[in-house]
Amino acid sequence: MAPEKPAHVDPKTKFFNLTLASVAGQVGCLTLLIVIGALFGGLWLDNRFDTKPMYTIGLMVVSIPISLGVMFLVVRVAISRIKTSQPQGNPDHKEVELGKNS
Repeated sequence: MAPEKPAHVDPKTKFFNLTLASVAGQVGCLTLLIVIGALFGGLWLDNRFDTKPMYTIGLMVVSIPISLGVMFLVVRVAISRIKTSQPQGNPDHKEVELGKNS
């Protein structure tokens, strides 16, 4: 059986999908870094002050809203960078030509 050729993909759809994938990758990596930083920071503080679970649990709980805030910020920046295409020229040519012969 011969492999089927994929249907023609619209460039706008392809760009949109790539943008979504990059935003998801950025958010995932940043969330992972925040959680790992909170974990190791909490373990270090617990070891330093001999308070075994206190700082680790506290920093892990605090990392949740920080992670959500970073997600929100990254998505807002990505959305603001996406440029919408605006129609070039004026579709109503009567207004453009109105003052030319005056």
